[in-house]
Amino acid sequence: MKIDRINRIKEMLQESNTISIDKLCSAFEVSKNTIRRDITELEKQDVIKKIYGGIMLKQNRGEPEPFASREVKNSAEKKIVAKLAAGFVKDNDVIFIDSGTTTMHLIPYLANIKNLTILTTSLYIINAAANYSQFNIICTGGTFYYPSKAFIGSSVLKCLDNYNISKVFLASAGVSLENGVTNTSSLECETKKILMSKNAPKILLIDSSKLDTASLMTFAQLRDFDDVVIDNKPPQKYITYFADNNVNLWYSKNRD
Repeated sequence: MKIDRINRIKEMLQESNTISIDKLCSAFEVSKNTIRRDITELEKQDVIKKIYGGIMLKQNRGEPEPFASREVKNSAEKKIVAKLAAGFVKDNDVIFIDSGTTTMHLIPYLANIKNLTILTTSLYIINAAANYSQFNIICTGGTFYYPSKAFIGSSVLKCLDNYNISKVFLASAGVSLENGVTNTSSLECETKKILMSKNAPKILLIDSSKLDTASLMTFAQLRDFDDVVIDNKPPQKYITYFADNNVNLWYSKNRD
């Protein structure tokens, strides 16, 4: 399928940074015209730029990294996190799922939950959840923010005020003990702050690459979360911090 081929091209670029059209044709056993259409789609996603005879991964120059580029990084680790986090969801829950390349993996692991309502700002979550007829899906609406493929703005905040949420699943661009839980967009931070004020368990989903990093703005401290889910056992300073602040830490014991 085209979408699988495009995702695989992204993965190949993460590994080698550049790749020729001939190599792509050989790898997928398709024509140059087919690969050129895939390249056009990748250009629209702002992931690549053309070079002579092939393509290369587009370099980030300080602007938010495109969603399509972020989604292929550490995907195995993100799926581990999502699978663990899905265990929090029960029948009849009303959950909020944040935009992000970790939270987006939650959807397949929720397939057996009955009468589940999913509230989200994420276009990706909406599209993924729409494949499951048993889900009740609520979109906040708002202004579309392309780097995160999510909706932002005052109408989002007003929408969130209307719902009683059972559990809040949030993502982050980077966390640290010094700077807390951070994000690249100030408008998305406003949404996250509103969600942090909800009378519901707040669950942070991160992969290990997010530790000891910070992005533009802090929207919460780590101690503000009820649960933190990560793919692997974090450094001892985090374990001690979570224990001292009554934050439940969850990670895959199989990766110790």
